[in-house]
Amino acid sequence: MHPAWQTILKEEKEKEYFQQLWSFVQSAYQETTVYPEKDRIFHAFDAVAPSAVRCVILGQDPYHGPNQANGLSFSVNDGVKIPPSLRNMYKELVTDLGCTQPTTGNLEKWSDQGVFLLNTSLTVEDGKAGSHAKKGWEAFTDRVIEVLSAQEEPIAFILWGNHAKSKKVLIDTSRHLIVESVHPSPLSANRGFFGSRPYSRVNQWLEEQGRLPIDWCIS
Repeated sequence: MHPAWQTILKEEKEKEYFQQLWSFVQSAYQETTVYPEKDRIFHAFDAVAPSAVRCVILGQDPYHGPNQANGLSFSVNDGVKIPPSLRNMYKELVTDLGCTQPTTGNLEKWSDQGVFLLNTSLTVEDGKAGSHAKKGWEAFTDRVIEVLSAQEEPIAFILWGNHAKSKKVLIDTSRHLIVESVHPSPLSANRGFFGSRPYSRVNQWLEEQGRLPIDWCIS
């Protein structure tokens, strides 16, 4: 974790629920196959200091296939086939901003610019979506969202799908932007994700707040 996150979350990580969660996670890595790699669990927190966050894209849990998850929501490692939801995110990116179709699913370029790619659960067992949900991760990441909401700098929160939208109650909507729609999954993308223009809406709002826009295009 970035030192600033370490300081902010120190008390949270000392709470009993987190200690129990961490014990469970450690055992899971020893006894089963868990994603992402252990040293990438908090990669989103390494990549963006809290004061540098301009936008949050909230996911649910890491990809549960081999070599996919890299600690950033919706992102996969270089050379990995682009998953369906991310493919639809890219399709909207091309339509919204005229970007060239990306050939990599690695979203490090976004996080480098202050896009905080947070999953509400930070680990998952191989082949078992949601397997580490309700173990304590949600309490931890809810606190992270509250911390970001309390910051003075305005932040855009992108909430796709009902799970992400349920976190809206944690966000001060008088100061921060909420961009929400159905999930980019192939099951729902045609019901309101395509045409929602999330990237240009975030950039327009950031500029209105006196903050730099994000270069969403991924070469």
